Amino acid sequence: MIQRIQTIFLALVALIAGALPFIVHLWTDETGTEIFAKDSLGYSLAFYASALLALIAIFMFKNRQNQFVLNRLNMILNLFLLGFFVYRSLSLSGETPVSEKGIGMLIPVFSIVFLVLANRAIKKDEDLVKSVDRLR
Repeated sequence: MIQRIQTIFLALVALIAGALPFIVHLWTDETGTEIFAKDSLGYSLAFYASALLALIAIFMFKNRQNQFVLNRLNMILNLFLLGFFVYRSLSLSGETPVSEKGIGMLIPVFSIVFLVLANRAIKKDEDLVKSVDRLR
């Protein structure tokens, strides 16, 4: 049942994590150069892994429990990514390497929100299937 609402949420996560960090800058350094995710191998791998996990979860619609767990792993990955961004922005003082934070630092937050919404829809589907099984 790929036409469920969680598919839309997971597709949004894949789109946000797969394309947006390479279009929107993460921060601007003291020289005014915009830093994107493609400038750092670690950040780009984390964003690609998040997008890949969301795409894999879309096609695991037959096994809702594994889809749920995969979304949880994706949330943990996005929390680590958000933690790296917060650490990088708070540990540097003054005009060292980061002088202006970009909107790209909020991408993991949006991904986490959509993953939570997808997990709620998956849980609702699972509860519906269990309630129908009780009637048989």
